[in-house]
Amino acid sequence: MTIELRNAFSQVRTEVGKAVVGQDGAVTGLLIALLSGGHVLLEGVPGVAKTLLVRSLSHALSLDTKRVQFTPDLMPGDVTGSLVYDAKAGEFDFRAGPVFTNIMLADEINRTPPKTQSALLEAMEERQVSVDGVSRLLPVPFMVAATQNPIEYEGTYSLPEAQLDRFLLKLVLDLPERSEEVEVLRRHAHGFNPRDLAAAGVRPVLSAGQLAEAQALVGRVVAAPDVIGYAVDLARASRSSPSVRLGVSPRGSTALLAASRAWAWLNGSDGVTPDHIQAMALPVLRHRIQLRPEAELEGVSADTILRSILQQVQVPI
Repeated sequence: MTIELRNAFSQVRTEVGKAVVGQDGAVTGLLIALLSGGHVLLEGVPGVAKTLLVRSLSHALSLDTKRVQFTPDLMPGDVTGSLVYDAKAGEFDFRAGPVFTNIMLADEINRTPPKTQSALLEAMEERQVSVDGVSRLLPVPFMVAATQNPIEYEGTYSLPEAQLDRFLLKLVLDLPERSEEVEVLRRHAHGFNPRDLAAAGVRPVLSAGQLAEAQALVGRVVAAPDVIGYAVDLARASRSSPSVRLGVSPRGSTALLAASRAWAWLNGSDGVTPDHIQAMALPVLRHRIQLRPEAELEGVSADTILRSILQQVQVPI
């Protein structure tokens, strides 16, 4: 059963590849987040298939998905839902918002004010939303896949640290290689329609039940004490870096271990190794580090700091 499930996840990559050219790392990251029960922040310039990637993945996994375009005038109730007066019944009924889905695509999340951004905090952490004092559970599984543009700052609102910390991974989608871009144009020349995934040949190959089974298997992946200590040492090293104003919190080191267990399972391993920790360090930790202003002026990035930490912290044998 375990081998069959792993093969099914490999097939998911194949199905997504029928619609999205390249971005294999982002596909793997989204699968790791689902297996870990976490959320993903996708960062990339417009036109690198962030939205198509999420839609294709949800289609291949037979999961419900809803897209919300975050705008400056979006209200919290537009995301979570609100009470609507029913004139016939003479009472208020709850009308569920788009957050009640399996994968919520929060498009350009940094274009909405903090008040609306914070409406997602309870949903992301507690898997529920509270409206008028009543808590309502979200579907299982539930994941927020949020996108943001790294180069546009006018009319945007930076995500607060508390919300950034609730994203398991921050995945950076780069511009495609020339060969990949040629393939994109070739597909469009042959009639590819990104709004019709079924016509593109993307098939559902995994169910929510199978995803739950895989999540249970990931929970059995062993992490030895020295590997756990290695994850903690990486997080602690970020707090003492002279270029860092705010380092990785304990939630960050917990997230690093969770993602590493999922990555180990996908690779057919029953235990986490330092290699798994190292592979997940950048996507898990890059958004949890706040640099000092002088470091930013010098062009230092969170990825630069993390790569230096990975070289300096002793790896368990």
